[in-house]
Amino acid sequence: MRTGSEPTTARSALRMRWWLSVWGLLWAVFGTTAFALVGRPGWAVACGVLWLVVTVDLSAITRHLRQGPHYQPGRDIPPYRPPEGRIR
Repeated sequence: MRTGSEPTTARSALRMRWWLSVWGLLWAVFGTTAFALVGRPGWAVACGVLWLVVTVDLSAITRHLRQGPHYQPGRDIPPYRPPEGRIR
């Protein structure tokens, strides 16, 4: 349920997610290179696919970081009411 304090207390984990993606990117590049050098093409392809996924995620995170803060409702917007009845 929304309490109304979200605009002032909300925090984004995008910077942490960006650094974790960079860490994953480094390991994916290392794994792809290492497995290719030792003759394990299956593992090299798996690390290469992971490299691709991490690169796409990193670009999306960077895009979100560059967009800056988004609109947040002010104090004059009342909290949302909880849904009535059972939710399916």
